[in-house]
Amino acid sequence: MTLPKTPSFRVDGKRALVAGASSGIGLACAVALAEAGAEVTLAARSAGTLSKLVEEFRAAGFKAEALALDVADISATEVAVAKAGPFDVLVNSAGVARHAPALETTETDFDLASDLNVKGAYFLTRAVAKGLAEAGKPGSLINISSQMAHVGGIDRAVYSATKHAVEGFTKSMAIEWGPKGIRVNTICPTFIVTPLTKQTFDRPERRAWVEEKIKLGRIGEVEDIMGPVTFLASDAAALITGTSILVDGGWTAD
Repeated sequence: MTLPKTPSFRVDGKRALVAGASSGIGLACAVALAEAGAEVTLAARSAGTLSKLVEEFRAAGFKAEALALDVADISATEVAVAKAGPFDVLVNSAGVARHAPALETTETDFDLASDLNVKGAYFLTRAVAKGLAEAGKPGSLINISSQMAHVGGIDRAVYSATKHAVEGFTKSMAIEWGPKGIRVNTICPTFIVTPLTKQTFDRPERRAWVEEKIKLGRIGEVEDIMGPVTFLASDAAALITGTSILVDGGWTAD
């Protein structure tokens, strides 16, 4: 009898583009992929921050490059990705939140969130997939979504709408590109301690609401996303596409 062999969780030799890599979840994802053997391109708007991070990555023995990129600038993003690619892995962690009661939503905040979270994410994913298709290569494209893509939340009508949209185009892209071997998935975190969530945790009533909803009894850390992103990028997830991994501590279980 021949025993089955566990597929590798390594991503050695693969090129990974991580957008929103300057801090928080994006930075953690970049580190995770680098630790697993990927050649990581860190992308964000701040060239200065990226330069310092690349130095840290290389000092740690990782392979890293920097790419100054504003995901909301569609044409510039497409040119940059076409020039620097093709990339075997995409992690899109670039995003923005403008939390307010729905009755107080401004058009400016709506446009800002939708332009980056939906339009920017859509065309970045498409740009990386186009490079893979032209090169005849498979790949794994991962959008950092949110538990709010599966539920609603206080003051989060706009944010939730954008993340529901990400889930929708992820499924459709997965169907279209599956025959090319290009997988498209999302990771849906609960509240993670990052600069983006500071405004929530600074309000005691909101922090209490978050802690009550998370069944495991603790707020998330960026390290909680590092395992799932490595899994989805690797051959261990070779038959997973068009779906989401909920890293929500049980928030959406009820």
